[in-house]
This record gives sequence, structure tokens and C-alpha cells, in this order.
Amino acid sequence: MSERQNVTFTVNGEKRVIRVEPRRSLADALREDCGLTGTHLGCEHGVCGACTVLLDDQPVRSCLMFAVQAEGTRVRTVEGLADGDKLHPLQQAFWDHHGLQCGFCTPGFLMLAVSILELDPDIAEPELREALSSNLCRCTGYQNILKSVLAAAAEMRK
Repeated sequence: MSERQNVTFTVNGEKRVIRVEPRRSLADALREDCGLTGTHLGCEHGVCGACTVLLDDQPVRSCLMFAVQAEGTRVRTVEGLADGDKLHPLQQAFWDHHGLQCGFCTPGFLMLAVSILELDPDIAEPELREALSSNLCRCTGYQNILKSVLAAAAEMRK
């Protein structure tokens, strides 16, 4: 078995130090070592996007990263979106516009969409559709996901 290594990073604004084997994925470390189970593991090959988190404000597939690669970084997970009991505008829009069904893919879509809207809250619908196509959903027809993100963008511009 490999020697464990300390990894120090900031997760949702809180400095964390975890001790992991070098082969442990960031997704597994977030779920098992940090107790943040909102990051879902779907395909574990980087295809589905369910494990998307923000690493220094950039969306990454946490199943494809080793936790040790996150040393010194800032990680945002779906648990970091809400402000206490107040949902993030994107979470509220997913609720209001039925952007989720089973909910398994939702955390990955939320984190991807947050990164998109923080970069360009005025993104045009065709570009948004293209960007969101990198994540997979087996339950919805994607229309309500798109509608939710567009509604959140309008709210965030206010």
C-alpha cells in the first residue's frame, strides 16, 4: 500500500488538511475524507460530468484528478453554493424551472453552470447549450436544465 500524503486545500471557503493515498481521486477524497457527498460519481471516466467541481474557479472532473493534485488550491462543491438556508440563484432556478428529475447529474450541472455564468452572465443561448452539452443527463430532455440556467443568468444579472 502507498504511503499516505497530507493534502492541504480550501474547500468551500474552509481550509482542510486530509491524509490520502496518492492514488485517491479528488472525488473520493471530497466524498469520503471531507464528507461532501454532493459530488457524485457516475462513469468514473470523465464522460458524464456528475463529479464536476470548481478548482480555482475552473470546472474539473474530480474523478479524473488525484486528490494530491489539489494541494494548495481552492475547491468549490455543490455544498458551497447555498448561503445558509438561502439557495444560490442557480439552485433556485433548477427548483423553479424543473431542471432536475432524479437529481443524480444535478450537482455536476450546477457547478458547470456556475462557472459558466460567473465567467459570462450574458452568455447567448446557443453557446450555453453547447457548454452544457459536456454533461450528461439520462432523465431530462435537457430543455428544463437550459431554461433553469437561463433563468439564473437573468437573476444573477440583476
